[in-house]
Amino acid sequence: MTSSAVELHNVSVRYKSRKAFFRHEYFTALDDVSFTVVKGETLGVVGTNGCGKSTLLKVLANIYDVDSGTLTWHCRQVSLLALALGFDTDLSGRDNAVISGMLLGARKSEILEMVDEIVEFAELEKFIDKPIKTYSNGMRARLGFSVAVKMESELLLIDEVMGVGDGRFRQKAEAAMVDKINSRQSVVLVSHSLPQIKKLCDRVLWLDKGKVKMIGSPTEVLAEYQSFITNR
Repeated sequence: MTSSAVELHNVSVRYKSRKAFFRHEYFTALDDVSFTVVKGETLGVVGTNGCGKSTLLKVLANIYDVDSGTLTWHCRQVSLLALALGFDTDLSGRDNAVISGMLLGARKSEILEMVDEIVEFAELEKFIDKPIKTYSNGMRARLGFSVAVKMESELLLIDEVMGVGDGRFRQKAEAAMVDKINSRQSVVLVSHSLPQIKKLCDRVLWLDKGKVKMIGSPTEVLAEYQSFITNR
């Protein structure tokens, strides 16, 4: 039995954009990236805006194809936790919870059994049957997080979702994620909150301009990353 949840070897991803009518240019989002996510670990990912963090999660979730390199998954179910995935503003919060849960890999019957628990966690009992377009951004974020945090998967990918809601709900959301992490689920966590990364992660990957700048213990990597941010 392998101890790896997923392995990346020399993975590169490029985007093509039109520069003129007959001319295109390419942007390299990931450049020769190699690393392994160990089963049961929480791997933090840090880097400045545009460094490739969200692209990396979409590659790990098998949403984006790679232009070169290989990925090998040793797990059956991978879920990307990104807020408001698949929300339709004309539908109710309840309907959106069901659709979002199905997009995250649950069967309709499973998500219907979870709806009351999701609504209670999101604290939206009075609003759940109203259209999403009547929700504030904070209410949408709470519903999106609550759906995603209830889903079960072997590899959980988290994209900047730990700061949802007010201070009290943020504490509740972080506690829920700590429970997930302590269950020995494999987790890849993208966050701009370095204290959060240091607190929750076993290892940290630093991406810079699509390349792996450093990977190692949170103490070592975050010290180098903070120095880089301060001096740039």
